[in-house]
Amino acid sequence: MEKENITEFILLGLFPGENGKAAGSVLVSLCYLAILSGNLLILFTVRGSHLGEQPMYFFLSHLSFMDVCFTSTVAPKLITGLLIQLNTISYNGCLTQMFCAHFFGATEIFILVAMAYDRYVAICRPLHYTVIMSRKVCCVLVMASITGAFIHSLMHVVIIINVPFCGPNRIDHFFCDVFPLLKLACTDTRLLVIIIITTTGVLSILTFVALVISYIIILNTLRSHSAKSRRKALSTCGSHITVVFMFFLPLIFTYVPMADSVSEDKVFALFYTMIGPLFNPLIYTLRNTDMKNAMRKVWCQDKWFEGN
Repeated sequence: MEKENITEFILLGLFPGENGKAAGSVLVSLCYLAILSGNLLILFTVRGSHLGEQPMYFFLSHLSFMDVCFTSTVAPKLITGLLIQLNTISYNGCLTQMFCAHFFGATEIFILVAMAYDRYVAICRPLHYTVIMSRKVCCVLVMASITGAFIHSLMHVVIIINVPFCGPNRIDHFFCDVFPLLKLACTDTRLLVIIIITTTGVLSILTFVALVISYIIILNTLRSHSAKSRRKALSTCGSHITVVFMFFLPLIFTYVPMADSVSEDKVFALFYTMIGPLFNPLIYTLRNTDMKNAMRKVWCQDKWFEGN
């Protein structure tokens, strides 16, 4: 039997009808520009200042880069779909978009885990921090994140390649993702859905639980620290916890489906592909004095931040 007869798919986008598409395209375009500018600002600030020498900001710069890549995988096609009536994507283009979305998204997950480990070592084992979190260890953690994400993404592509598609070809989503694609398969995909839920869904839940437990340990350790140390640690940890919740909760609801609701999946996907990367720069900079000072030195020579 032929693997697939369909050579292209049609992405139905966020809105099934025409109402709201023009306003939606403007809103998504503005969000995309804000995501690019905010995350690139963090990336170049960290790389162009002394902050790049600190593990926390080293990971943050990689997280910002992944945010840019992740959103860029999805946003251009979403904007195009809001502007034109039929938003088509080739079969190979669909697989490529799915691979890239899962690759950059999974890399973000693993980098968030590395950032939590960095905060754990900094607060719970401060005397050994510089030895444990050396630059070599940080690079190894980033490379391990990329490798794990590549394997995860490749697995999803292998699953879809071996699924026949003979029609229909309309994907009720704004980007190519594994569940919406499996709904179009002309074969029984129940076993594949279980495999994906077991790998992606359970992995997301276990990672989220591990992150929550690590921060419970960190918060418990902070009780013995001075008030000043607690405030500084809570500021950085609070930012990370906020990002973790914004990213993981929609992801868990998407890949551990409680009901067969694609419309809800699209809303959840919008959170971790657009809204999360939009707010990450704000979360990490608004209460971060080190980042503000670095921005002064790298970008503005104290001209724009005199009053802060």
